[in-house]
Amino acid sequence: MKKTFILGIETSCDETSVSIVKNGREVLSCEIATSIPLHQETKGVVPEVAARAQTEAMIPVLEKALKTANMTMEDIDLIAVTQGPGLIGSLLVGISCANSLSLAHNIPVMGVPHIWGHMYANLLDSDTEVEFPALVLTVSGGHNDLYIWKSHGEFQLLGHTLDDAAGEAFDKCGRLLDLDYPAGPKVSALALQGDRKAYDFPRSMKNKPGYNFSFSGIKTAFLYTLEKETLPLSDQTKQNLCASLEEAIAETLLIKVQKACKEFPEIQQIHLSGGVSANSHIRNMFTKNISLPLFFPENKKYCTDNAAMIAGAAYYIDRPTGFVSPQFDFS
Repeated sequence: MKKTFILGIETSCDETSVSIVKNGREVLSCEIATSIPLHQETKGVVPEVAARAQTEAMIPVLEKALKTANMTMEDIDLIAVTQGPGLIGSLLVGISCANSLSLAHNIPVMGVPHIWGHMYANLLDSDTEVEFPALVLTVSGGHNDLYIWKSHGEFQLLGHTLDDAAGEAFDKCGRLLDLDYPAGPKVSALALQGDRKAYDFPRSMKNKPGYNFSFSGIKTAFLYTLEKETLPLSDQTKQNLCASLEEAIAETLLIKVQKACKEFPEIQQIHLSGGVSANSHIRNMFTKNISLPLFFPENKKYCTDNAAMIAGAAYYIDRPTGFVSPQFDFS
């Protein structure tokens, strides 16, 4: 099947994104409409609100992506759409659009797992070549997974979060500080001026066997620590809290990756992906403490949810084409 020009659609959460990618790497357009302002009022994503906003944004974003790439649907070889996991209403918006475009223009359509898209984001607008096997840490607000990347489209899951993901911990702790949604980037900004050793937050499952993660405990520890502080909090106290939180989360992630590197000496590269991989402190900590070649998206736009990563992944993987329906289990 010809895959030169792939149109990607991503609507797994609160973004509506359409992208056109050439040969799995060259991003010709990547348009994103976000409903974050709507969710700032509730300090978190309301699924029904997200899906309604995506319904309104879907066609305008599609048209803009085609215009930016100076292309029409007749130029597209394949349509790739996020199949899951994600919010069911949001997924249906993108999948319905993809299926409709496929029928209207007689273009094959492929469903792509959302997390696989994050893995392939490191190849966008880049000359990076994956040397298999590689170790991939995907970390965001909704997921925390550690994979051995054996070949294109072949992944071995080593571990995942048992409760909350790192990005959710950032956001929820930021919410306790009354920071606007999404709070993660604001926590990181405050952390730049803080003392990373001011508070000793837990490195959950540090000594547990296996590669699973847990970040619910750090949220509880953050809450209890906050309750002991004198209100209103000083700017320095907020900065110290954020810096110590960021340090604990970064170290927790690093511990599992270092452990996997020792247990699987055949690993050739380390890849970071997902929204939290945009965190500068995590990037710096991994760069200083990982001896293997380390990769993450140079353009932080490709860390967070976007359609370019879905189109990019579709170029490399071999999945059935045809009518797409939501799917949540890709094991």
